[in-house]
Amino acid sequence: MTTLIDDFNRRVRYVRISVTDRCDFRCVYCMSEEMTFLPRAQILTLEELSMVARAFVELGVEKVRLTGGEPLVRRGIAQLVSEIGTLGLDDFAMTTNGVGLVKHAQALRDGGLTRLNISLDSLDADKFRQLTRTGDLHKVIDGIRAARDAGFERIKLNAVVLKGRNDDEVVDLVEFARREHLDISFIEEMPLGDVSDHSRAETFCSSDEVQALIEARYPLVPTTESTLGPSRYFRMADSESRIGFISPHSHNFCSTCNRVRVTVEGRLLLCLGNEHSVDLRAVLRRHPGNMDALKTAIVEAMPLKPERHHFTTDGDVQVVRFMNMTGG
Repeated sequence: MTTLIDDFNRRVRYVRISVTDRCDFRCVYCMSEEMTFLPRAQILTLEELSMVARAFVELGVEKVRLTGGEPLVRRGIAQLVSEIGTLGLDDFAMTTNGVGLVKHAQALRDGGLTRLNISLDSLDADKFRQLTRTGDLHKVIDGIRAARDAGFERIKLNAVVLKGRNDDEVVDLVEFARREHLDISFIEEMPLGDVSDHSRAETFCSSDEVQALIEARYPLVPTTESTLGPSRYFRMADSESRIGFISPHSHNFCSTCNRVRVTVEGRLLLCLGNEHSVDLRAVLRRHPGNMDALKTAIVEAMPLKPERHHFTTDGDVQVVRFMNMTGG
């Protein structure tokens, strides 16, 4: 048991581990305004999360990303980072809304975290508040700069583009990334959870539309660069900033999928857009400390990984769990 191969001969090299379903934002494409979160007994402990990460590394995974909810609201997050940071990963990353980075960035960097993805959907403070329902744009900007001061070098922004809500800011976001020496990826909204804020059919904005908006100002050159994730990267002739597109609808990336997710309640999700899963929490608690049992459960789950997801853009909800439950 040294590598993970699914039935379509795709090698799993990357695991995204959710450390909490809680978040201090309520982003309109991710959560309902009123949320009920999991009780403590149902979520994995820090020790269990660390053990899961170690099991995947021993099975050949090269990249771990910590997600949420918002991972920086989880008590003890710096300790968990320090433990995973000793595993010899090629890439150890986190996705965050950025607010907690003023407090945590230096400890995360010292603990071995190598990269950050920071969500930023708008540069207009009022619009940012509308999209996040609770967020303060200035705290996110402060967090980005704190991360840079802590020594994080390739910080990437993530922007979910919604037509009629923030698509008019695409070029502004690119220009912000250029000024701040950041990368940025633009993401098509995914049909996870039944959101009440907007019609997904009306707000869908394809990566091709976003790319056209950017290329009206900055011609883009495709690259073969990869961070093992789904982004397709482009460069601009006069900047070190990379532009990425994550396109689950318009440029389906299932054929090369090398990823699985572990939710904070210990479900091993074999596909973002399907419900195929295995209960790793049950294994961890039935066989406490037994790494072989955990690794066996992970290996035996591989045949459940489907060939592809079946997302649509007509507003239909393919998966009822919200993104905060999935792990961003």
